[in-house]
Amino acid sequence: MTPRVLPAGDSAALLEVGDNAAAVALARALRMRGDFVDVVPGHRTVLVTWDGVRPPLDLDDAPVEEAVGRLVEIPVVYDGADLAEIARLTGLDDVVELHAAPEYTVAFVGFAPGFAYLLGGDERLQVPRLDVPRERVPAGSVAIAGPYSGIYPRDSPGGWRLLGRTELALFDAALEPPALLAPGDRVRFVPQ
Repeated sequence: MTPRVLPAGDSAALLEVGDNAAAVALARALRMRGDFVDVVPGHRTVLVTWDGVRPPLDLDDAPVEEAVGRLVEIPVVYDGADLAEIARLTGLDDVVELHAAPEYTVAFVGFAPGFAYLLGGDERLQVPRLDVPRERVPAGSVAIAGPYSGIYPRDSPGGWRLLGRTELALFDAALEPPALLAPGDRVRFVPQ
């Protein structure tokens, strides 16, 4: 796998790869090199930044192994405002069971501090975002949109469809690390 390297300013580059697993693995390998200020995985990209002279971007010698993160179990009360609409959109009666069955992988973190985009859900549950986003989604809301599942780490606007809620804190600036989930971590939703 040879990433496509795109300039991203004077001291950054965007590396495009084939899929999210490759992005997470490449980000871990580049962090291990230690010559970048920041390494940020995206869905199929990795942004690298540096100070001073650009480190070599010859990535053929970077060890790119499949990244297997820790397993985090998220207790969920499945009582979300959009459960009935998700069932209607998908034609499925077992939305909760289908959402809780797989093991998800944190693809990347973004939108808000601690908001993890999770991949690996049942394809039958892929639904579009809301036409009009909510002005306020409560912290801990478990939601889906397209191929992703996610958990809102704080009260915020949002357009994903709500399945349920968790009491776990997804982000706490006083902790190290402040985010509960990191790219490559595995997530299992546990119905309560």
